[in-house]
Amino acid sequence: MTVPGTLLPPRGRWRRRPRVPGPSWRVKLRRDRSLLLMTVPALALVVAFNYLPMFGTVTAFQYYDYITGFLASPWAGLDNFSTLFADPTFWRAFENTLVLSLVQLVLYFPVPIALALLLNSVLSTKVRATIQAITYLPHFFGWVVVVTLFQEMLGGAGVLNHTLRQQGLSPWNIMANPDTFKYLVTAQAVWKEAGWGIIVFLAAIAAIDPSLYESAAVDGASRWGRMWHITLPGMRGVIVLLLVLRLGNALSIGFEQFLIQRYAVGSSSAEVLDTYAYYYGVVGNNYGLGAAAGLFKGVVSLVLILGANKLAHLFGEDGLYRSER
Repeated sequence: MTVPGTLLPPRGRWRRRPRVPGPSWRVKLRRDRSLLLMTVPALALVVAFNYLPMFGTVTAFQYYDYITGFLASPWAGLDNFSTLFADPTFWRAFENTLVLSLVQLVLYFPVPIALALLLNSVLSTKVRATIQAITYLPHFFGWVVVVTLFQEMLGGAGVLNHTLRQQGLSPWNIMANPDTFKYLVTAQAVWKEAGWGIIVFLAAIAAIDPSLYESAAVDGASRWGRMWHITLPGMRGVIVLLLVLRLGNALSIGFEQFLIQRYAVGSSSAEVLDTYAYYYGVVGNNYGLGAAAGLFKGVVSLVLILGANKLAHLFGEDGLYRSER
């Protein structure tokens, strides 16, 4: 029984619309050749420094000797991984890496977001540009310079301890204190990279429709209300994306930074997976063990980034890629 006035579908199968053929790959190649040429240097760097070294992971399953090379080195199977997992130093380095990553995720990740929100609230263009230039500058300093500056400020003969001695107080050498080392390296990372990290968040804020702010202001929303209900939701996709990427690189927290300060606080506090692979693999002439540690770090990082991306899908965000539904 049908309702009078309704249209019934035609009998038989639904007919699909004829698919309009798009331009051929030759036409696309000719059209986008300038853009493709621009990507060649970046693609060459990625291939040379990211994909070609992946062939070196075979050393994790060998008793590798750099003199004889890959082909002549004897096969070890899983012996390197057995040695790795039986080493308490490795698990201490793994624990330090996880703790330092968690501290930096909690204390460092929100800082660029807060700085971007503060800069967005500055009305003067000149003042905003000056603040941006000052906060960007430390990104271009090497870790040797950064650690030296912190040493001059917080070291045993630094400004802080010099002031404490003048006031008759006992000095506090923060640079050599294992208990506060995780907060020290987080402060160094914040000072060096937070200004550079706000670039993406400022771009996300600039992409928000200004009419939303105007409508909210007409409705009587305060500056705090506009930030909470318009700016932050507009940045949510970028925040989730960078959080997923951050979790994927959680175990790569900075080789040079920890290598420089390792002897000051001791290996028990500053030993991470990267320094472990260097000292026990390269310096110790046990390349198979170092490659096994690096491969283990890569597998755990892959699991972290896939799990974070799945969590982003559960919250309704795209993450690194959209899930098929």
